[in-house]
Amino acid sequence: MSLAEDLLRAAGARGLTIAAAESCTGGMVAAAITDVAGSSAIFDRGFVTYTNAAKVQMLGVRDATLSARGAVSEEVAAEMAAGALAQSGADIAVSITGIAGPGGSDHKPEGRVCFGLAAFGDLRTETVEFGALGRAEVRAAARDHALRLLIGATGGG
Repeated sequence: MSLAEDLLRAAGARGLTIAAAESCTGGMVAAAITDVAGSSAIFDRGFVTYTNAAKVQMLGVRDATLSARGAVSEEVAAEMAAGALAQSGADIAVSITGIAGPGGSDHKPEGRVCFGLAAFGDLRTETVEFGALGRAEVRAAARDHALRLLIGATGGG
């Protein structure tokens, strides 16, 4: 069974709905969820906010946060998740912002991805260093990590 199928089962059993705010994954979380028949029961919407302007306009990420911390930061991931929750009818929102590659810097290396999770009045963040696996592999790993976070938030994992 796929992670998205596990999420559908866990969220559906509890009557929970999901939203996703994605940057470096470009909609891969939303696509994985909606690939599963019946996903309309749990998936409210997805936001692909690849640019800083989109993060500000669609999710309410503050310019000051972007200026101070940069798009690839737990602070921006937190504001993305909170914004996705506020702009949707969902119970749980996940966010992803990172550097899939190629490239990066000593300060923000390729493979660094920040996640946010907003649910039930709680907001938490984390950073995962996937390493320089290559663009496709980092994006797939970030998608799968976000799905696992959502499954955990539903009480299903």
